[in-house]
Amino acid sequence: MIDLTSKTILVTGASSGIGQSTAILCDSLGASVIISGRNEERLIGTLSQMSERTQMVIADLTDDIGISKLVDAVPKIDGLFHGVGMIQPYPIKFIKRKNIEELLNTNLTSAILLTSNLLKNKKVSNSSSFVFISSVSANHPYMGGALYSTSKAALEAFTRSVALEHANQKIRANILAPALVQTDMFNKTKEAYSEDEFQQIINQYPLGIGQPLDVARAAVFLLSEASSWITGTTLQMDGGLLLNSKR
Repeated sequence: MIDLTSKTILVTGASSGIGQSTAILCDSLGASVIISGRNEERLIGTLSQMSERTQMVIADLTDDIGISKLVDAVPKIDGLFHGVGMIQPYPIKFIKRKNIEELLNTNLTSAILLTSNLLKNKKVSNSSSFVFISSVSANHPYMGGALYSTSKAALEAFTRSVALEHANQKIRANILAPALVQTDMFNKTKEAYSEDEFQQIINQYPLGIGQPLDVARAAVFLLSEASSWITGTTLQMDGGLLLNSKR
């Protein structure tokens, strides 16, 4: 039922994890996909799994030059999946200004400035769809996750603002908020716990830990016309984690 034929979709953070899975799935559903990331070798790995319709742009979205490079390179798009993000546990008493700036620049500022520049340069078609990646931790913080949770809560607020300001152009903006998914971020989260502690966390997921494709399938729904009456929403994806925690 989901068909992205004739749509041009920009996928950032496409070199691995959820971004990579989303890019490949968009391509398989007929979209012309522009993939972007900082790591050329890994991005080429994504490209190798996609059709000849795919365009690749190496760009660092944590600086203005990278954002301008990407915006200049892309044609008018019908959808954006912004998969750029990082996780780094910082106990509150050890947080320094450089930690704040690095994490917020990656998780929040990149999304704001990329969206702003795409709109300002008229690179977004009417009836387009923006999909951003948040986390269940935006509303359910965890030990050491103050900065990460803050960045994702702010991203959700920004997304709702995009939805409101551009509704007259039928441009939609929505959030996917997964819990643990088996990506590089999953491995970094694992490092913050002992083996026994982390196993206890995994045991809290009735449906198990998520896979990148689980999130990608929800992303293509939000990028497609099948979700044309959905905007400003956050879709929680947690394998039953929060249900389990309320028992």
